[in-house]
Amino acid sequence: MMRILMLGNSFTFTNHMPQTLAGLTGAEVVCHTRGGARLSEHLNPSTKLGAQTQAALRDEHWDYVVLQEMSHGPMTSPERFFSSVEQLCKQIRERGAVPVLYATWAYQKGGGKLTAKGWDYDEMAHKLHDAYHKAAQKNHALVADVGQRFYELSAVQDLYAGDGVHPSELGSHIAAETIAAVIHAHKEKQL
Repeated sequence: MMRILMLGNSFTFTNHMPQTLAGLTGAEVVCHTRGGARLSEHLNPSTKLGAQTQAALRDEHWDYVVLQEMSHGPMTSPERFFSSVEQLCKQIRERGAVPVLYATWAYQKGGGKLTAKGWDYDEMAHKLHDAYHKAAQKNHALVADVGQRFYELSAVQDLYAGDGVHPSELGSHIAAETIAAVIHAHKEKQL
């Protein structure tokens, strides 16, 4: 059975998205998540999450490892983001698995959180897109561009939870579908 490890935070675990991904891929999906976690935490064995992730990467077999950075991390802390992706991708490849970057979305257009941060919706969407794609290219990782799907669909679909940051149930389903499609396409190429 295919095994997928997901490293991330609430954008990963909200609305039982990993179970949806398991249903769409037929894989066993395991999550190492904590609300607000950054990818750098998964590299730090002195944290509970980091120790758990490092043991899983070292001691278990995975086919795919999905990496999701804290929502605005790729644009507000790009050096930390790129460094964490590079280190994790190296570990993932050494163990024979394929890294998948779960590219997330801009906060809801016109939403309170976006306004409070003083950010522009289009600018946030483009900065996240560019950072994830650059990191994927530099590290020969797959990219599941959920942020781009949100950008294309959010005007006509209700993809956000009430906070304008987290995904609605539909948003989480679209995230799972996007990640599953990337994994299926990669598996097809390998045949």
